[in-house]
Amino acid sequence: MRILVTGGAGYIGSHTVVELLDNNYDVVVVDNFSNSKPIVIDRIKEITGKDFKFYELDVCDKEKLKVVFKENKIDAVIHFAGYKAVGESVSKPLMYYRNNIDSTLTLLEVMNEFNVKKIVFSSSATVYGNPEELPIKETSKLWTTNPYGTTKLYIEGILKDVYNADNDYSIAILRYFNPVGAHKSGLIGENPNGIPNNLVPYIVKVAKRELDHLNIFGNDYDTLDGTGVRDYIHITDLAKGHISALRYITNNKGIDYYNLGTGHGYSVMEMVNTFEKVNHVEIPYEIAPRRSGDIATCFADTNYAKERLGWRAELGLNDMLESAYNYAKKNE
Repeated sequence: MRILVTGGAGYIGSHTVVELLDNNYDVVVVDNFSNSKPIVIDRIKEITGKDFKFYELDVCDKEKLKVVFKENKIDAVIHFAGYKAVGESVSKPLMYYRNNIDSTLTLLEVMNEFNVKKIVFSSSATVYGNPEELPIKETSKLWTTNPYGTTKLYIEGILKDVYNADNDYSIAILRYFNPVGAHKSGLIGENPNGIPNNLVPYIVKVAKRELDHLNIFGNDYDTLDGTGVRDYIHITDLAKGHISALRYITNNKGIDYYNLGTGHGYSVMEMVNTFEKVNHVEIPYEIAPRRSGDIATCFADTNYAKERLGWRAELGLNDMLESAYNYAKKNE
């Protein structure tokens, strides 16, 4: 099978491309490097020892995207391409709506033109907003608290309408919780620009003394130690979830939704203490006021993905935090 991966040089995309190649899929990658670096393409080849086609383009550019489909018989698509910073989406909502929705509409129109009807979509647990029940099930109430999450929810709706109009489609919508860590080689990982929005890259920058301390936003939540609790999943486990979803949609028509997480919540203080322990480095921190919109606890019910896709997370918190720091040290 030949799989088109949009945004394949990004954090989650690159790790998924590695897993695809390791599972002997033929891969075509497109990326415009808006939030990634060209060296990632070379490093994927170094990790896997395999070559693949790469096109530098914006998925919103329909004519260039058509060329990819003309030059390659695409069997299925994994769609990662899109902006992903929650905070930035609040300050630049139009940019997020234009890019994330336009790119998906363009991709779906081209897929339709070339009769490609299998797609795995990169969604997010942000579609659950502030959850009313824990653990969060795929059937939990959907609502959003920021434009980034809303784009994901709108795209889910678009995909549902596409399937309702044509039942020959096979669609897997994957709702990620909090991906962290890096490939065991240390060659690819998460490398955000500036001050990170997410906890683990922030901790890593403090560990490397690029920042002098970690801000912990709130220690008065109704949790075991007062700090926020989230479901963190190793990036390699998450990437493998895409392989399981791809295998499922290869053999089954329909549209379905899957939580990809560990099903276990870790607090901010647990993350800090474990990082210090496994990496033998001190993480200075200060307690700061709660951030607007943050919630106390969020973790997944992953039973449906296990039952339907035969997938579950296997790597633990130590693996996540050790690999994140290993990648950072190797790429100083």
